[in-house]
Amino acid sequence: MPRRRRRSRVSALEGGREEEAPPEAAAVPSAPLTSQQQTEAAAERILLRGIFEIRRGSCDVVLSERALRWRPILPERPAGDSKYDWLCKEEFIELKDIFSVKLKRRCSVKQQRSGTLLGITLFICLKKQQNKLKNSTLDLINLSEDHCDIWFRQFKKILAGFPNRPKSLKIFLNPQSHKKEATHVYHEKVEPLLKLAGIKTDVTRSTNVLAHSLHGVPHVVTATLHIIMGHVQLVDVCTFSTTGKLLRFGFSAMFGFGGRTLALAEKYRWMSPNQRRDFAVVKALAKLKPEDCEISFLPFNSSDDVQERREQRSPKSDCNDQWQMIQGQFLNVSIMAIPCLCSVAPRGLAPTTRLNNGSMALIIARNTSRSEFIKHLKRYASVKNQFNFPFVETYTVEEVKVHPRNNTSGYNPEEEDETASENGFPWNVDGDLMEVSSEVHIRLHPRLISLYGGSMEEVNDSKVTCNCF
Repeated sequence: MPRRRRRSRVSALEGGREEEAPPEAAAVPSAPLTSQQQTEAAAERILLRGIFEIRRGSCDVVLSERALRWRPILPERPAGDSKYDWLCKEEFIELKDIFSVKLKRRCSVKQQRSGTLLGITLFICLKKQQNKLKNSTLDLINLSEDHCDIWFRQFKKILAGFPNRPKSLKIFLNPQSHKKEATHVYHEKVEPLLKLAGIKTDVTRSTNVLAHSLHGVPHVVTATLHIIMGHVQLVDVCTFSTTGKLLRFGFSAMFGFGGRTLALAEKYRWMSPNQRRDFAVVKALAKLKPEDCEISFLPFNSSDDVQERREQRSPKSDCNDQWQMIQGQFLNVSIMAIPCLCSVAPRGLAPTTRLNNGSMALIIARNTSRSEFIKHLKRYASVKNQFNFPFVETYTVEEVKVHPRNNTSGYNPEEEDETASENGFPWNVDGDLMEVSSEVHIRLHPRLISLYGGSMEEVNDSKVTCNCF
């Protein structure tokens, strides 16, 4: 029977101790490896070596300091047999891609606690296209308790040695999404992976516009695996202040059209997020009007070292001769420290900005016709340059001051303007509404915090559009 044949294959080392491979064994390169991989494999110290069944075939398995390698055990064949060479191809996974290990058992109805040991299951993080990650498994089948126990303890020891992997987390669910939908996604996709990795969680609800920019894709499993694997990114942070008073920390801000659109959307919270967004955009476009303001900014000096600026922050704002100033009628002003990838702008609201390059993107749309402004907005959903318009200006800056010249929010109780407020001008800061009646000073702090995320690939096949256009 097939079960007996498998048992005879995998029980070669049953009852005996693990084979401690001699140092010279690591120097034997596998045929498919490149010369560089051969050199790296030879330099690795072998921790364990044994026999397991992998994908229904007996394999010689080697655990080194950085990788798990295996090669099928086959009878000798004449040299030059291409089929034989292909079957003998060595495979491997890097240990940094393993996020959990469990003992694999077969349990029957009568066995409530533990069943027959089958081997070890490794849970692996794999890369997919367009910045996505997925979880997979690799079964190492061997029926020997002693054999599996030694390997299991070694794997647990290795996984405990990754410093960036968390032991507990506070989970933030976006309140702008439907509560049932967000809870369902968390319990169906996020929670099982976190439990598998042994991470304790505390769930609350908050807005997080960083997720898409950090991971390059709005994919729940990818975000979860970045956390589990301990992929850490340093991120620039902005402070928003007025008249010497700190308002908040943030990563992106919009004044003018972006702020008015959010102020409108906040008045229709009973709608679904997508409906509310589209309705607010259309209504803000119908009542499109510019803001009369003065914008001062400190240009980014690329010759400065970002780390040095972080550690020895000399206030460049004292150097008045470096500041530049523009004024006039502006439909929208955006200040972005991160790319701000989102569903309606797959390349980002500020595609030339990075998470930690020590600069912000200042994007200004001067007063123009409604039709031209709509063309500019529609470009965000395509691969075309959304800034290639005569009324759009872009700058790379370190600090920005936005000063409304009329010093009022335009609030008039007799006028029907749902975006006007007695509290001040509406700002959209990371998707949160902030109302300020005076000048706002935005200052960048390079690489201030560390967040879980990975490096992004460019995504150029944009197919997303906004229903409101």
